[in-house]
Amino acid sequence: MRFGGADLVGLIIATSFAAGLNVYATVGTLGLLAHAGVLSLPPALGLLGNWWVIGAAVVLFGIEFFADKIPAFDLVWNALHTFIRIPIAALIAYGASAQLSPGQQLLATLAGGTIALAAHGGKTAARAFVTPSPEPFSNITLSMSEDVLAIFLTWFATQHPVAASLTVLAFLIAIVLVIRWVVRALKSMFRAPAINRAVSS
Repeated sequence: MRFGGADLVGLIIATSFAAGLNVYATVGTLGLLAHAGVLSLPPALGLLGNWWVIGAAVVLFGIEFFADKIPAFDLVWNALHTFIRIPIAALIAYGASAQLSPGQQLLATLAGGTIALAAHGGKTAARAFVTPSPEPFSNITLSMSEDVLAIFLTWFATQHPVAASLTVLAFLIAIVLVIRWVVRALKSMFRAPAINRAVSS
């Protein structure tokens, strides 16, 4: 499948969001879909279809699959991946928009990085809220949901790019609301001990 116009925009939006959640799953899925003939990668992204790149993405996905499900360590892991997910999402958007004018390509690159940042930020905020929970199951469930969503969105974007982009826009609205809620909850959490100390003194 080749993309242009609204379909290209939809593909960039959906894959950028997926990369913000799990960049290795996104890269691996794009490469496998290209090999299956489902997706025609532009020349600038041809490297993603290389078996060495696919293999590396699958191995790194396996590492992340376990690392991302360990409470507390997952926060460190996600913090480090701020410098991986967002740049790679921007590079994918840059390569996908290679046939556009330089100005449009720059806009697509910035949009890809920004959308990945929003997805990554929402994921990190959710983890910051869930990690203090004494049981590990909420962390594991949340992480597995993110893995599945990243793979599904990448595939869905190759079949129905516009619908996939609309799905992502709904997620972005939800992320903004979740981040605001988490920030308020954390402020309340830190404010309570300070009030208690003031009362006791």
